Amino acid sequence: MLTLAVVFVLCVALYLYGTRTFTYWEKKGIKHDKPVPFFGNNSRMYFWKKSMTQIGVEMYWKYPKEKVVGFYRAMRPELVVRDPEIVKRILVSDFGHFHMRGLNTHQTVVEPLAKNLFLAEGDLWKLLRQRMSPAFTSGKLKAMFPLIVERAERLQNHAIKAPPTGRVLDSREIMARYTTDFIGACGFGLDMDSLSVENSYFRQLGIDIFKVELSQIIKQMLKEIFPEACKHMKLFSKIENDANALVKNILQKRNYEPCGRNDFVDLLLEYKKKGKIVGQSIEKIKPNGVPEEVSLELTEEIITAQIMIFFAAGFETSSSSTSYTLHELAYNPEEQRKVRGAREIQARSFLN
Repeated sequence: MLTLAVVFVLCVALYLYGTRTFTYWEKKGIKHDKPVPFFGNNSRMYFWKKSMTQIGVEMYWKYPKEKVVGFYRAMRPELVVRDPEIVKRILVSDFGHFHMRGLNTHQTVVEPLAKNLFLAEGDLWKLLRQRMSPAFTSGKLKAMFPLIVERAERLQNHAIKAPPTGRVLDSREIMARYTTDFIGACGFGLDMDSLSVENSYFRQLGIDIFKVELSQIIKQMLKEIFPEACKHMKLFSKIENDANALVKNILQKRNYEPCGRNDFVDLLLEYKKKGKIVGQSIEKIKPNGVPEEVSLELTEEIITAQIMIFFAAGFETSSSSTSYTLHELAYNPEEQRKVRGAREIQARSFLN
């Protein structure tokens, strides 16, 4: 009987814990779907039935007359904003109150590779953005263009050699290898040559970054349900050692000094030489309303995080868009002829 009583009490305690926030939107009069204990409205994402984007779109259209819709990511209340004016206020005039985007499950404990410009929040995001924005000016991007053209010529030669041998090229794979090569050149100053090397280390690293495993889904779910207890779990542990070794090797070859290549690593090393990044806090405000001064040092850990997000975001987005373009051109010959005609006109004008 005692055992049954203990089990009953534990079950009740767990249920209360797993539903403790589920009256939040109801009390505020915000319409929302009925949440599931522990999972909230996010169970379909946890069980791989819907993506975060699909769920967000579904919630957006389900309540067409509402300006905002309530949502529970596990037990954390979130808001789907439908009204353009409210969106404008959040992103512009009231942004100081909405700088935490909720990408990290814990506000103070953030794993090393998540300290990048894409995932960072609050003061870390502000200071990184403050220093990193100049890295993407049109002039700096133009300086990288010859490196992209050189890799494009390799891609062209690789594709031309395929038909005579009867070899079939997977457009998704070949574009991933091509973008891996030019991101390696523009970002790291490395000649990766993934097009020629079948088992390229860098191509495998790119695959590992975007290969979602069951263990990662479970970790993410646990971090969202039990944010305090699971705050030290790492989602990027499978690539962390490889990423640290890669970046350390690159920095050592350059003796931790800019080498004049004007690539992404050079820019980060230049910023590191300038010392700490100093700015006004968006998280810490004094009683008189004045923001506190905060600073950030570009450590090797933070540099590694920026380099890896540059690599991941650069090759994946480009390879996806170009492979889809090739697919559409293959299925629409007339559009392909138009593209070829425009390219020939452009080439003639360039020669003249």
